[in-house]
This record gives sequence, structure tokens and C-alpha cells, in this order.
Amino acid sequence: MEYIVIALIGALASIMANKGIAVFNDGLRPIMPEHTEGRMGRKELAATAFAMSFGLVIGFGIPFSLTSSIILIHSIFLGTDIIGTFSPDGKVGTPVAGIIGAIYGIGLLIGLEFVVDLFAKLPVNFMESLGAVGSPIVIAFAAFPALATGFQYGAKKGALNLFISVLARQGAVWLNTNHPITIGERVVALNQEGAALIVGMAILLFFAMTEKSEEESVDLAAIFSERVKRIKKNSPILMVMGGLVSMATALSLVAGDPISLNLLSEGQYVDAGIAVVARGIGFIPLIASTAIATGVYGPVGMTFVFAIGLFVRNPFLAAIIGAAVIGAEVFLLDGIARFLDRFPGIRKSGDNIRNGMSRLLEVALLVGGMNAANAIAPGIGFFAVAGLYILNDIAGRPVVRMAVGPIAAILVGILVNILAVLGLFAV
Repeated sequence: MEYIVIALIGALASIMANKGIAVFNDGLRPIMPEHTEGRMGRKELAATAFAMSFGLVIGFGIPFSLTSSIILIHSIFLGTDIIGTFSPDGKVGTPVAGIIGAIYGIGLLIGLEFVVDLFAKLPVNFMESLGAVGSPIVIAFAAFPALATGFQYGAKKGALNLFISVLARQGAVWLNTNHPITIGERVVALNQEGAALIVGMAILLFFAMTEKSEEESVDLAAIFSERVKRIKKNSPILMVMGGLVSMATALSLVAGDPISLNLLSEGQYVDAGIAVVARGIGFIPLIASTAIATGVYGPVGMTFVFAIGLFVRNPFLAAIIGAAVIGAEVFLLDGIARFLDRFPGIRKSGDNIRNGMSRLLEVALLVGGMNAANAIAPGIGFFAVAGLYILNDIAGRPVVRMAVGPIAAILVGILVNILAVLGLFAV
């Protein structure tokens, strides 16, 4: 079933990119109307999509997918953005994009399995140690609401949020240790990171909702009413995609971001779901604003479809609910825009949540990469990853900072295998 689901996702996403219905790359979305409204040719659009997405597929999506054998969704959808924009206009574009997209999806799944099997046959199998890349994320992810608070309202309020979040975490640890709450014979246990995350998000939203606007608000939905109608007209195909992504997540086939990917690989479905919901809140302003202004949606909408797959582990039920969720997002687009206009602090918090997550991931993945590399090759790993991280900066960051740790750990794994073949590394 995994191959059918991934093929359908690849095919449908490529068709949607080809028709200008939905693209995954947030930077590409504002450019799509230039083509759909006749101001930019297909070749220029395709070249732009390739330039914006290819490096992220190779340098971001695939390295993260290799660390846990779960496909990071960026690997699929950034690729289908390219396939869809390269496919020709007109009726012929639909089958061409669909067929190539399906082959790409299946190829990605087979290729990932092939690489994992290949690594298992090497003199030094470093796949198990590579899993340590995500270990710091599993613990540290709950800190991002405090970071977002700090970015938006200053270091003091950020520190206050972090302190209260730590208290919430330790409160959950105390509850789990002393069992003061029971229901019948069952002991009530709380997840400590989940408790910290919920409290941190509540504090951030409290600050955001009390922020007053100093400027006269603009009704985006009214200005771009024709483009909102276009998205609503395409809601059936968007709902099918939402259902497929929820199903694939419930099958542990894909994950929407590095944090939930690592939590999912550890079997922490509820934590992963909470992290996705919090991340989704951060994406609401970006997705809603760009969708309304361009008439082009994202294939995973506001990313809540991943949470459905994590909370509802039955893939078929997840598909039905996922389709309904993305349909509701589209139906409520104008209402969401008006709500964000009323609370400008929440609109701004979206950018700061994403910024906080990115900065946290940079640190956690660097630490995780160093730990993994040193588990693969004690004595080599730490200085190799630290050296590659700084060299990447010196070279002008050809690899995004977030991906340097995982890529460096993979390179250390390949290096020790070469050294083992040469007799320079003891197996």
C-alpha cells in the first residue's frame, strides 16, 4: 500500500504544480500567478522552481530522510514543484506531470530503502548511530515557543516563558513519579515535553492577543476575492491530497518537518502531533496570506494534515479526517484572514515561531550531528562535524546550516568505511 500512496502523492502534487493549483515552496507561490496570468513563460517558471527547490531536496530533504528511514515531505513536494513546472502547458501537461511525479515518488521510496540496505552491508554500519542526530530535537523542541516570544517581545519575556515552560515540564515529571492523580486503577501520566510545549504556546498566544494594532487593517480577502474563489474551486483536489498525506503520515511513511520526523521515528506519536499543531499555528499567517494574495494553495495546506496522521493511527480514518481538515481550511480562508487582521500580534507570531524553530533546529541538529558522528567514529566525529560546520560558513553556506550536522555525520560514516577498507580504522 505504501507504494500506491506515495505514487498518488507524487502524481497529484506534480499535477497541482503544473496547473498552478498548489506548490510547496513558499517562495515559489507568489511567482505562480506570473505564469497563470500570462506574464511569465513556462521555461522561466521551471528554471525559477529548479533554482529555488533542487538544492533543498539534495541538501535538506534527503539527508533528514536518511537519518530515520521516514521521508521528510520536502523531498517529495520540492521535487514535484520542479516536475510540475517543467511539464508542458495544456491538456498534455496533466498526464506528463502525473506519470513523472508518480515515478519520482516511488523512486524516492525505493531509493531510500536501497541506501539503507546498502549502508547495512558496509564494513561499518553507521545507520544505528546516525539515529542519534535527532535525539537532541526530541528533548529541545519544546523550547521554541519561548524563543518565538523572545524574538517578538524581547529576551526578558522569552526568558520568562522558558522558565515557566521548564516548571511545567518538571511538574509533569513530578506527577509521573509520584502518581497523585489516578482514574480507577489507572495512573494518569503526562508527557513532560508536551506539557512544556503547551504552556509555552499558551504564554506566547497570551502576549500576541494582547498586542494592539497601530495601523489601519487591510481586508486581504476582499481585495483578492477572485483568487480566494479560485482556491475554493480547487478544494476537491486539495482535499484528496490532504487525505493522502494524512494516510501516509499514519503509515509512518512521511513526516512534515525534522522535529516530528524524529519524534515519529521514536514512536512518540502524541508528542509529534503536538509539535505539528504548534508548528501549524505558526504557518497559518504565511499560508493564508500568500494563498489569498496569489490564488495558489500549498499541497499540505496549513500542515495540520500531518497532525491528523499522527493522532489517528488508522490510515483510512486519517485520510477521511485529513481531507475534511484541509477542506475546512480552504472554506475558512477569508475568515482566518479577517481574524489575523484583528490580532496583528498573532500574525507576527507566525514568522517568529518559524524563526524560533529554525534557530532551535540549527543548534539541536549540530549537537545531534556531532553526537552521531562521534558514536560512529570516536575521536573523529566531534572535530570533523565542527570543522565542516565552520567551513560551510566560510564557503558562503552552500548547505543550509540546519542540514550541516546530519550531512557531516553521513560523511563521517562514509569516511570511516573508506578508512576501514584501507586498514586505517578498526571495525
